[in-house]
Amino acid sequence: MTSARATFFHYLAGHRLQLLVGVCLAAGSSLAAVVPPRFIGEIIDALQRPGVQFDDVLHLALLIVLFAAIEAALRAGARYVMLDASRKAEYRMRNDLFAHLQKMHLAYFQHQRIGDLMARMTNDLTWVRQMMGPGIMQSSFTVMVFTFAVLSMISVSLKLTIIALILMPLASLTFWYIGRTVHERFERLQSQFGDLSTKAQENFSGIRVVKAFSQEDAETKDFATVNYEYFRRAVSLSVMQGLIWPSISFILGIAVLSVLYVGGQDAIRGELSIGSLVQFVAYLYLLQMPMINIGWISNMFQAGWASLGRLQEIFNAEPKITEPIDPVTAPIKGEVEFRGVSFAYGQTIELHDVSFKVPAGGSLAIVGPTGSGKSTMVNLIPRLFDVQQGEVLIDGISVRRRPLEQLRRAVGYVPQETFLFSVPLRENVGFGLDEKLTDPQLEWAGDVSQLNKDVEDFPARYDTMIGERGVTLSGGQKQRAAIARAVAKDPRILILDDALSAVDTYTEAEILRRLRGVMRERTSIVVAHRISTVKDADEILVLDDGRIVERGSHRDLLEHGGLYAQMYRRQLLEEELDVDEEREEHSKRVKAQSDEDPRLGMRPRLGGIGGEP
Repeated sequence: MTSARATFFHYLAGHRLQLLVGVCLAAGSSLAAVVPPRFIGEIIDALQRPGVQFDDVLHLALLIVLFAAIEAALRAGARYVMLDASRKAEYRMRNDLFAHLQKMHLAYFQHQRIGDLMARMTNDLTWVRQMMGPGIMQSSFTVMVFTFAVLSMISVSLKLTIIALILMPLASLTFWYIGRTVHERFERLQSQFGDLSTKAQENFSGIRVVKAFSQEDAETKDFATVNYEYFRRAVSLSVMQGLIWPSISFILGIAVLSVLYVGGQDAIRGELSIGSLVQFVAYLYLLQMPMINIGWISNMFQAGWASLGRLQEIFNAEPKITEPIDPVTAPIKGEVEFRGVSFAYGQTIELHDVSFKVPAGGSLAIVGPTGSGKSTMVNLIPRLFDVQQGEVLIDGISVRRRPLEQLRRAVGYVPQETFLFSVPLRENVGFGLDEKLTDPQLEWAGDVSQLNKDVEDFPARYDTMIGERGVTLSGGQKQRAAIARAVAKDPRILILDDALSAVDTYTEAEILRRLRGVMRERTSIVVAHRISTVKDADEILVLDDGRIVERGSHRDLLEHGGLYAQMYRRQLLEEELDVDEEREEHSKRVKAQSDEDPRLGMRPRLGGIGGEP
């Protein structure tokens, strides 16, 4: 497990030459900054001498301007070089974080709040960059200016230097106490920021549900509660950070007062010139910024280190599903086999000793009550989860020995919860392909999924932008887009996990008719609740409580009279009830219309043509 310290130096090491140049520029800038006070002292002493020439004073004044310009130029160069290095380190770290999260197993995201992960990759990463850039830069300036200023002060008066530095331990103790408190409060603030981000992200993602249940006011109040806690912790942190500046000013004021008292007496006795005393006080004020920076740097490093610790938790998380040590890269034909597979989520057992085999090009249907383990079973094929007991094999080879990319490229998967990206529909359908989807391929996939007839009504057809998570599409359109995406990649194994639940029966029949041709060319596994979806499969598995309780063809299972037959009869009854309800509603509408206009209910009299007399 890598430590935060190791991660910190790892990203700095990639820019060590650039940082070294920055430190050298900071040293030159700091050295140039301590020269002007010497010239100021000489000017004051020169003005006290009789017969002083204006040219002598002007020469010293020009030297002050020259060294100020040199100091500004070197400082600007140091800032550019070191801040550029921190931005590059931030860029690398953000890419590495994203790549690491991409490798994490699905269960990791089920136990992490997405809003908190987003907070870490934005707010926390910003604080780490502040620590690596401005933090190191200001530390360099502070150390250099402090060192050169103290050496210059010693050259003026050792006694006054000792007096000025006596208060430094008090300052260090103050910084240590406040810095430790800032670190603790900043960690609590960042944790609350994760809660705040999660609350907002969940609310915006589920805005349709919020509005449907008229919960806008309640959600606003809940957000205000979380936001107030963030505000309270932010104020608490600001109080501690605000103590640093008054503390430094107070310590510096005592130091200046002490130097003026002792140095003034030396100047009166003639042991120290007025120019030297002014020069020393100028050096003392030159120390003001380093002392202030100590508090600012302390805050920055405390906050940055706390944020780096939160990011390190992501880096230290290990993916449970990894690449095989001895991969088998033989082409995948599509035979799928489960051998004694058992699986559990935590303490909840989802599958018990499941075994079956689907030959390459065959079709398998899985039905059963809600929560019986159907989705869990198909998730094991592309290794979205790994079995705890037994084996899942493709072409007689364990899926654990297949390279993940090869395995998942061979599987076209339509999950229960359809997810579409906020990009044009064309890119959603072509998601997962190395090359851009051609128009013929797109039309074919749209025809199989019955998406083409809807696309004709879209303003830009397949180039139409869809909202986040496909919010601008209906549930059925999203499912059909997901089916098109699955078949467009031409997989060897096609998995449909309740992929037709949101489409009407007519569209379902059309999709199934076209899918039969697709399924004949590849292994297909269909999870469904509607019997009409699965009745033509080569074999049907009936799951109940994670166990295969029945298996066989549609006819065999009906003759068996078990759970499958019960489900079939129940669905037939529901369909009959739906038809009766439709007829009753139709009769009510006709009666209502006839009540409004009695002529609508009159029967035509027999007689002439068209019922006329």
